[in-house]
Amino acid sequence: MIKKLILSFGYAFKGLAYATKSQLNFRIHLFASVIAIALGFALNITTGEWLWIALSIAIVLLTELTNTGIETLTDLVSPDYNEKAGHVKDICAGAVVVAATFALITGIVIFLPKIILVFHHAA
Repeated sequence: MIKKLILSFGYAFKGLAYATKSQLNFRIHLFASVIAIALGFALNITTGEWLWIALSIAIVLLTELTNTGIETLTDLVSPDYNEKAGHVKDICAGAVVVAATFALITGIVIFLPKIILVFHHAA
């Protein structure tokens, strides 16, 4: 039982490593996550704001991972061009755009007023 659990975590980390190595967009989202976390510390955001940032990061990374998985599976079952396979990939990419837009808006709502205050006090 424990061995099976440990193996499942190994597979999960293997999937994360694959996505990180093979997917430029996943790396971009990871970099943006690091920036958001650093800004959160630098601007001393509240617990509630941290929860929104954490939720935004999780949603974006989860949709990017799901997109990668579905694209990989689609390429496996439909290696030649197929219009419906293309729709599947486009729809999944659209989900990532929706998630990233939510994260961007959340970041603007949380960080922009604090950044403006920092520049206003510095002037």
